[in-house]
Amino acid sequence: MNAVVAIAKTTVGEAIRRKVLLIILLIGALLLAIAPALEALSPRQEMTVLRALTLGVIQMTSAVIAVVLTVYMIPNEIERRTIYTILSKPVRRWQFLVGKYLGAVSALGLMMALMTLVMLFVFLITRKVDGVSELAAIAKVPFAFFVQMSLLAAVAVFFSTFVSPIVNFFLSGGVYLVGTLFDSFFKTLSESKDVPQALKGVAIVIHLLVPNFQSFNVQNAAVNPGQGIQGEGIMYLNLALYAFTYIAILLIGGIIVFENREV
Repeated sequence: MNAVVAIAKTTVGEAIRRKVLLIILLIGALLLAIAPALEALSPRQEMTVLRALTLGVIQMTSAVIAVVLTVYMIPNEIERRTIYTILSKPVRRWQFLVGKYLGAVSALGLMMALMTLVMLFVFLITRKVDGVSELAAIAKVPFAFFVQMSLLAAVAVFFSTFVSPIVNFFLSGGVYLVGTLFDSFFKTLSESKDVPQALKGVAIVIHLLVPNFQSFNVQNAAVNPGQGIQGEGIMYLNLALYAFTYIAILLIGGIIVFENREV
């Protein structure tokens, strides 16, 4: 485990040196600039729009960061030939891959935490929240986003073991879009009795293989305080277990490919 932890720490350092913290600063400035512009709306509309917009910015920025952090990990190490130095030491390939993934997820978590703090700061100084309970409800949403992006990072790590970074970027982005926008569509097709068997079979395969990223979009309750989530704790636990299962499968698949690849 020492090798995994060492590789993870190095990966976090490399991510921070990519000036991604500048992105956080720009997002913070964007959020602060948006808030006064919403004054023309009614108080309730302003609150709903600001919360939906800020959470949406955090989610989409996190998705881009998750993919960018991971698509270059393996190819860059091979291109720079640093992987030969690492693997010449008592480091197994699976340790290298897992360490890289954990480092990327740790860096992602740090960036998302900073973005969340900026968002909460904006809400506090603009007084767009009514008490600590609403603030806590909003703060929970980025946690679900973090689990979602950890799953997306695992998808990108898996693809990074056998495709180029550019191809990986579009593949991972495509998987994310399908799992976010079309999961319910493919689920409906797979359960429909009026769909041809061939099309139904394709829908079943896609529904099973592509992670359901849509299930991690839990922001409605925070955007509209009147809405509540029944069994919230169980729901978050189920989401974490669902993501962990997919992440484990993707990492195992990536390890198998990477172990049999010539570098």
